[in-house]
Amino acid sequence: MRAQLDHLVIAAASLSEGVAWCEATLGVTPGPGGSHPLMGTHNRLLNIASPAFPQAYLEIIAIEPGKQPSRSGTHRWFDLDDAMLQMGLLRRGPRLVHFVARVPDAHAALQALARDEHAHIDRGHLLEASRDTPAGRLEWQITVRDDGQRLFYGALPTLIQWGPVHPTDAMPASGLSMRSLQATHPRAADLAAALSAIGMVDMAVQPGPPNLMAVLDTPRGPVTLQSEGL
Repeated sequence: MRAQLDHLVIAAASLSEGVAWCEATLGVTPGPGGSHPLMGTHNRLLNIASPAFPQAYLEIIAIEPGKQPSRSGTHRWFDLDDAMLQMGLLRRGPRLVHFVARVPDAHAALQALARDEHAHIDRGHLLEASRDTPAGRLEWQITVRDDGQRLFYGALPTLIQWGPVHPTDAMPASGLSMRSLQATHPRAADLAAALSAIGMVDMAVQPGPPNLMAVLDTPRGPVTLQSEGL
């Protein structure tokens, strides 16, 4: 089992606010994205791939006005329906809240989390999703809990397994590149055990207040994105 960073998740109260945040914080305008009928969300995307993080990208995501998840009884992914997270986004603006890890076998990774003697984590159901793009149809399997929770304040990744096409295959260079990803958490040992169970061995975890930290190289120099418990 080997998990790799697939994409960072920046949540925003609205997609337009997310775009403005990206331009002000990272110095670039995000590329096009699309809608997710499965979850009632929409996004914009940016390539942040680097030698250490191949095929990595950044997703700015928000609830799509007037849309609801198509699957009855399901909350939106990434805690987007959580009232505290929504309040934080309204007060503090868009923020890094989570990341998604790419795995070669999502079913096996789910089982590894559930069976690990230290982890015993329910990462959710494995859902199939797709989206048509000008470069071809994107198809993926992704783990989503019915309650939409991210777990470990977003520091335990959602798992994704892509079909033959990956989003970065058609993404132009953005001027951004991923430098590092790390986390602090009060239950650092439990988080580290869960990450180890899925083979995500390169992510540093230290004891401390809940925080997910990603450093990007940008046209304005290094920029550190933090969740700070959001």
